[in-house]
Amino acid sequence: MDLTSYVDSLRRELADVAELGGEEARTLAGRLTGPMESAFRLALLEALSAAANEITRDLAPGSVELRLHGREPSFVVTPPPVEPQFEAGPADSGADASAVPDAEDGAVSRISFRLPDQLKSRIEEAAGREGLSVNAWLVRAATAAVQSTPPTRPATRAPRGGQRYTGWVR
Repeated sequence: MDLTSYVDSLRRELADVAELGGEEARTLAGRLTGPMESAFRLALLEALSAAANEITRDLAPGSVELRLHGREPSFVVTPPPVEPQFEAGPADSGADASAVPDAEDGAVSRISFRLPDQLKSRIEEAAGREGLSVNAWLVRAATAAVQSTPPTRPATRAPRGGQRYTGWVR
């Protein structure tokens, strides 16, 4: 993205405003615009960076990065993973996890689980606050939980002769 046209536009606007102040103001504006070019560019870069952050927040789990090449910025967009669309049909029992055709980063699976109504409501509210679907919010939360969980040790067996009971109780 070439910022030169935007910097030139600011320079012209300053010159136009200086016209109202007479010859002395025009001279001052002419002397100020050269040194102000770096400040103009920095302000534009800060605005672009803030916009990229806002877009990333709304696009999560996708992202937008602002990169600087020489004096010119560029954007790198990483789109969010494609969410499969499911339609309930007669063969859809809703109890099994079923594979869906390949997505961009690998196979996608479907899973159904039960959770308390109160928790479901809180999840819907949290997803709404972040502008995400419930599915996208849950995928992001699960990914964060898995990535932050330390590796687990293999389960140890109960010692023989210990008080261990299995079975059903009524």
